This record gives sequence, structure tokens and C-alpha cells, in this order.
Amino acid sequence: MVVGSSYLPAELLQFLIDEMVEETTTLRALREETAKLPNAEWQIPPEQGQFLRFLVQLIDARLILEIGTFTGYGSLCMAQAMGKGGRVVTLEGNPEFASLSKKYWSQAGMEGRIEQRLGMALDSLENLVNEERSGTFDLVFIDADKKEYDEYYEYALQLVKDSGLIAVDNMLWKGAVANPEDQRNSTKAIRALMRKIRADKRVSGCLVPIGDGLIIARKL
Repeated sequence: MVVGSSYLPAELLQFLIDEMVEETTTLRALREETAKLPNAEWQIPPEQGQFLRFLVQLIDARLILEIGTFTGYGSLCMAQAMGKGGRVVTLEGNPEFASLSKKYWSQAGMEGRIEQRLGMALDSLENLVNEERSGTFDLVFIDADKKEYDEYYEYALQLVKDSGLIAVDNMLWKGAVANPEDQRNSTKAIRALMRKIRADKRVSGCLVPIGDGLIIARKL
């Protein structure tokens, strides 16, 4: 069973995964273990992992920032797609999730390619700025606390290089963004960021309806 949001009929989604998704044994095992957790829906689905791998290869990303590791499926997808010498810096606030992710990164032989920083994401992002990492990342993937999406986005713009990509997950929020009666803070934050990116002259962007909706913005 695939955990995650999708706007395709179940049979068609499964066909897509069976026919088009290349998932290593380790990735599949991580996805299946994560599916047993109470908050399993936080994990990106396999077809989105495939799309992230494609983006990494398309732009030949050598340095990637991930805001929100969870159990490390996305990190592993991107790390495996990178060329020799590539590196993923991923931010996570939950030590239990970090322990699980490291287990599978090690099994895949990718632990040397992934640097995990524990702590509050905004603190870690400020640390990266202070370390003079601004303008150095090829790709930033945002998938963490929705209420802080605007702040993550602004840090991402600072840290990504010119012509680099910012990918923002859960932008359809299981359809809630289109429901005017949904006034949760998380939903309002996603709507606000969607409109901001559309009007932002610093980027060009589009929304890809894969998984729970992924906005891709290219820094101009």
C-alpha cells in the first residue's frame, strides 16, 4: 500500500508506480517501515521520490538542502541520484526520526553523502547563513512545518544559487487549499506562499500535481 496524497485513482496510481518508479530495496524497506508509524502520511510517496531523483539528475545537483527529513526517504532518493562528491544537508528536529533515517542511509551506503543537522529548522537555517553558505545550494526541498513555510522559502532563496531550484511540498494540502471554509493556520500559510511565489519576481515557478502538490521555483 502506498501512503501519501495523490489525485489519481488508486488503480492508475499503482500502475504508474509499478511501471515507472525505480525504487531500490532499501528505499522500499524504509517506505514500508515508515508506513507503520502514526504520522506515516508525512512521507513523500514513491512517485514523488522518483521525480526528485529526476530533478537532481536534470540539474546535476552537487549540493542539496532539505528542510524536514522525517524518516529520510526523500534524502535517500536525492542522495542516490547525485554524482560522486554530491552532498545532501538535511534538517530535522526529532531525534527518533533521525535514528531511523540513519539506519537506512547506512544500509544504502549513503551515510557519507548525507549530513543531518538536528534542531529547530529556523535555527539551522540561520546557522547555514552564518557559515556563509548563501548562494551555494543547487536545490532546496522544503517539507516541514507548514506554518513556517514563508520563512523557509525566504531562507531557501538566500541559500540557493542563481538558477537553482526550490521545491515546496504539500502545496495542495489534500485539497484543503481550494476549500474557503478551511481557515487552519497551516492551510492559510500554504495559500499565502502559493500566491507569493506566483507574484514573486525573484523566481519563475509552476505547480506539479504529484503527490500532495509540489511547487518548483527557479531563482532568477
